[in-house]
Amino acid sequence: MALATAACALLIEAAFGYPERLLRSIGHPVIWLGRLITALDRRLNREAWSPARRRAAGLAALLILLAASLAPAWLIEAALHRLPLGWLAVALLASSLLAQRSLHEHVARVATALEQKGLAAGRIAVSHIVGRDPESLDEAGICRAAIESLAENFSDGIVAPALWLALAGLPGAAAYKAVNTADSMIGHRTPRHEAFGWAAARFDDLVNLPASRLSALLLVLAACLLPGASPAAALRALRRDAHRHRSPNAGWPEAAMAGALGLALAGPRRYSGVLVEDALMGDGRRDATAADIRRALRLYRLADALLIALAAILALTGPG
Repeated sequence: MALATAACALLIEAAFGYPERLLRSIGHPVIWLGRLITALDRRLNREAWSPARRRAAGLAALLILLAASLAPAWLIEAALHRLPLGWLAVALLASSLLAQRSLHEHVARVATALEQKGLAAGRIAVSHIVGRDPESLDEAGICRAAIESLAENFSDGIVAPALWLALAGLPGAAAYKAVNTADSMIGHRTPRHEAFGWAAARFDDLVNLPASRLSALLLVLAACLLPGASPAAALRALRRDAHRHRSPNAGWPEAAMAGALGLALAGPRRYSGVLVEDALMGDGRRDATAADIRRALRLYRLADALLIALAAILALTGPG
C-alpha cells in the first residue's frame, strides 16, 4: 500500500503541484516546519553556552522536530486508512512533500531570465534556488548553479521523500522532510550553527544516502533516453568524482548530471563572501549556457518519469 501511495503521490504532484491558492491560505508543510525550527533555534541555541551544550541542544531540537512531524502524520494516516480509498487521501497529502513541478519551474525561470533579460535577471532568478553569492556569478556560473541545484534537489526534494514514503508511509516522508528542512536552515557550518546544527546535518546525510545513489542511477538511465547525452560518461563521472564532493550525497546526482551532459559542475564556490573549495564533478565544459539548463531539465524529466514508473511497477508487482 505504501508503494501505491508513493506512486500516486508522485503522479498527483507532477500533474498539479501544490495549489497556489492553498499556499496563500494555509501555507505549506515546509513553511510550518520552518517556523518550528526557527522557534527552536531561537529558544535553544544560546551563544553563551559551550559548544558541547549547544550540540546537545541541537540534538534535543531535532528530536522535538521529529516527534512534531511523526506523531501527526501517523495519526492522520491511521485515521484515513479506515476510510474507503483512504490510501488515495494519504497520497494527496503526501504529494505536498514532493517538489517535482516547483523544482522544474524554479530552474526553468533561470534559463528564461538569462534568455530574455540577461545577466542581472539571471542572478536574481538563481538566488531563489542557491545560497551562493549571486553577484559573484557570471553567466556560466549562474547556469552551473542552476544545474547543480536541479541535480541535488532531484535527490533531496523528490527521490528521498518518495523513497521514505514508500518505505514508511506518510510518517516516513514527513520525518524526512523535517530533517531535510532542518539541515537547510541550521545545518550550515556558520559560527551560530556549527554546534547546534550538527545533529541535523549528520542525520540528513544519513537519511539521504540511499536516495542520492538511486537518483544518480535514474539520471544515468535517463541519459540512455536523451539524444546527445552520455550514460557512459555519467558512469565514469560517478565512479571518479562522486566521493570527492564536500557532501557525501550531493556529489552523486551532480556527477551523474555533469557526465551525462558533458559539463564540469561544482568546484570552488563563494558563499557570503567566503570561497569554498570543492572538487569538480565531471570533466566537460565549464562554460555552461541557458541551453544546457534546458537540456538538464529534459534529463530531469526523463529521470523523474523513470522514478514514477519504478514506483508504479513495484506497487503493481509487489506482494498483496
